Amino acid sequence: MKLDMTDKVALVTGAARGIGRACALALAQQGADIALGLRDKKSAEDLVSEIQALGRKVLSLQMDVAKLEEISISVAEVKAHFGKLDILVNNAGIGAPNRAELVSEKDFDETVNVNLKGTFFTSQEVGKVMIEQRSGVIINLSSQAGFIALPTESIYCMTKAGISHLTRCLALEWAQHGIRVNAVAPTFIKTPGTRKWLNDDAFIASVKARIPLGDVGEPQDVASAVVFLASEGARMITGETLMIDGGWTIQ
Repeated sequence: MKLDMTDKVALVTGAARGIGRACALALAQQGADIALGLRDKKSAEDLVSEIQALGRKVLSLQMDVAKLEEISISVAEVKAHFGKLDILVNNAGIGAPNRAELVSEKDFDETVNVNLKGTFFTSQEVGKVMIEQRSGVIINLSSQAGFIALPTESIYCMTKAGISHLTRCLALEWAQHGIRVNAVAPTFIKTPGTRKWLNDDAFIASVKARIPLGDVGEPQDVASAVVFLASEGARMITGETLMIDGGWTIQ
């Protein structure tokens, strides 16, 4: 299995905590230098230190993916600093729950702007670099919510379904340039963003009852899949969404 990332450069968006943080560390552990896309550039100083302790180079970026100017500036900064960009992990995402009849235009726009618009335009900007290089890997964060209906999550589910189909479209279009595009689709993962739900014993019991493997995921479960898809071990895989859901969606 060729998982070695030595001499690779990876950009991870939404990297300050949770899945994004785990992906940045996992890629660094395999030898990659890391660019951290952060909504607040100062929010991940401890992560910077952890990556440096692994002997890897790291660059923090002010990168709110809902703002196209910050995307273009950040990608240009990565290329100028490292000279290339081999891997993109489109992790940044939001999705506050609300009943469909109560969703406001502001809520709708904010979720779409980060999850769909941000994923597309970050991929576009990075894709330009990868097309020039004739190589690269893009990994998008979809969700099991893109494949099943979840109450109070209509907008989030919609955007995650869109990300999976965008993954197929970009994979087909950019294969000719040596670029692979895949996605991962996690179930409930123990992160700071899900803590208030997963600390509810009744809620977590109901979730585990829906998962054949009987447990919710850890950020590292997602990061391990991302490392594989980013590696040469996955060189013939493109356009796919890998479910990381303990079997929820096979029922």
